[in-house]
Amino acid sequence: MGNTESESRFERGLAKLSEVDGSAGEEVIAPLGDLGRYIVEFAFGDIYSRPGLSLRDREIATVALLAGLGAREPQLRVHLAAGLNVGLTAKELEEIVIQTVPYTGFPNAINALNALRDIVGTAAKTGGRRGG
Repeated sequence: MGNTESESRFERGLAKLSEVDGSAGEEVIAPLGDLGRYIVEFAFGDIYSRPGLSLRDREIATVALLAGLGAREPQLRVHLAAGLNVGLTAKELEEIVIQTVPYTGFPNAINALNALRDIVGTAAKTGGRRGG
């Protein structure tokens, strides 16, 4: 892959990351070095930039998967906040988590709802702006 193509993926990915996460996305990616660049290029430059699903729909899928998998709380918190950023409501996010219960169990859902409550509480305290 040429440098120009890689730069194009990275720039497209940064733009999409900003659209999904605002400035919080870059704060998460920056300390990761090369791994962060791969995340920006692949996850956001390639996958999130595909046609076919809205960012809202992509965050519904991502939150459901992370909540269902469990033990992914840092990533779940990022995507709960991203869900709010792309137009999901706290109530919709709660329903998404509840939908995972029959398939992944109560412990994962409890942890996800606790993370959601923390995210919503932080957003309320900062006037809608998310902390890291």
